[in-house]
Amino acid sequence: MTGRRVAVLGAGALGLTVAHRMSQGGDRVTVYEREALPGGLAAGFEIEPGMWLEKFYHHIFRSDRSVAELIGELGLGDDLVWPRPRTVTLRGGRACQLDSPMSLLRFEPLPLLDRLRMGAALAYLRTLSDPARLEGQTAAAWISRRMGKRAYEIVWGPLLTAKFGAAAEEIALPWFWARVHDRSAELGYLRGGFQRLYDRLAQHIRDSGGELRLSTEVAEVRRTGAELQVRTAHDEASYDLVVSTLPTTITCRLVPQLPDAYRERHDWRRASGAHCLILALDRPLTDAYWMNVNDPGYPFLALVEHTNYMDAADYGGRHLVYLGNYRPMDDPLLRMSPDEVVDLFTPHVARIVPGFDRSWITDRWAFSAPFAQPIVTTEYRHRIPPFDTPVRGLHVANMFQVYPHDRGQNYSIELAERLVAHIRDGAAG
Repeated sequence: MTGRRVAVLGAGALGLTVAHRMSQGGDRVTVYEREALPGGLAAGFEIEPGMWLEKFYHHIFRSDRSVAELIGELGLGDDLVWPRPRTVTLRGGRACQLDSPMSLLRFEPLPLLDRLRMGAALAYLRTLSDPARLEGQTAAAWISRRMGKRAYEIVWGPLLTAKFGAAAEEIALPWFWARVHDRSAELGYLRGGFQRLYDRLAQHIRDSGGELRLSTEVAEVRRTGAELQVRTAHDEASYDLVVSTLPTTITCRLVPQLPDAYRERHDWRRASGAHCLILALDRPLTDAYWMNVNDPGYPFLALVEHTNYMDAADYGGRHLVYLGNYRPMDDPLLRMSPDEVVDLFTPHVARIVPGFDRSWITDRWAFSAPFAQPIVTTEYRHRIPPFDTPVRGLHVANMFQVYPHDRGQNYSIELAERLVAHIRDGAAG
């Protein structure tokens, strides 16, 4: 049962957790990752030597028990903090707080009756433990019916459109249930950045005899007799098991032996890319952590002022602001230089904060990632692949399988634990 040669494709939260658990069980694990650092979409970058920030804004919720437990297990629990930052919604040129039942009652863009209807519907979703009864319904239709058309047009429609574009009205209601049900007012953050978690996981894998092959892109996976061959641009190695944590569509490209029927059912290509411009400023920009940009005409969907959540002193006094987006993967924004994005975005920042001047910017960075957000329609759940594939010894586990929950570190780690248990149960059987 132990001592198997295992390859894990992808060194995000999911891949590293799989590798960590299988190494603990005595397997000889090699992790392949095309990026230079572990962490996947939660990976960080150094804003100066020894000072880390995530490329894409990250926090966890109180309901995210799997990631919190792993942080504690790895000896980092004392650095997991739980501030309660302020969230606002930009509507009609005003930033109105909307992050609690009381702030909803004061949310002036909606008439009082609509606020009450919205509060009742949100309370229902929070207390509903199983979303099975919501299957087959769209979020747009349910919100319009239960909360009212104004609530949809003013609050939820702009958010769904910003995240999913033309598919906004197709999004499955259980996905929306999870967004409401899983959230908490207190948000967890690992001091020093979540990169610390992934560096610690990587070190534990190495200490257990595993190997991380960073800056190494896999070109093909193929079964040959009793073994699976993993080929890169530089070499080839043999394994007893391969776990791909890459998006299913990429796994399908890498594994030519997957049959057409599998591809037709599980190769869900409807996904968006993520993009963030990060600005370092010499002064605060707003008084909120998170701003949903619900007014039309803006080229970003959220303004996230990280240093209204964590202290600017942790970042050498810099005030750090994310301007975030989900876009189609052929959108030119995903390939613009940081300065081009600054040119595009800063006039709109000045619309939100009159008096903002480009001279406030002391540094800037831009990052993009493909397949960051699946388009979760009502059909989506029928296309989720199982862990096992028709290629013997090849398993798939990725964030497209965490439905109805949204992408995130916690559900990737939880999925990894389930996959490892599944593999062990299969070996025991």
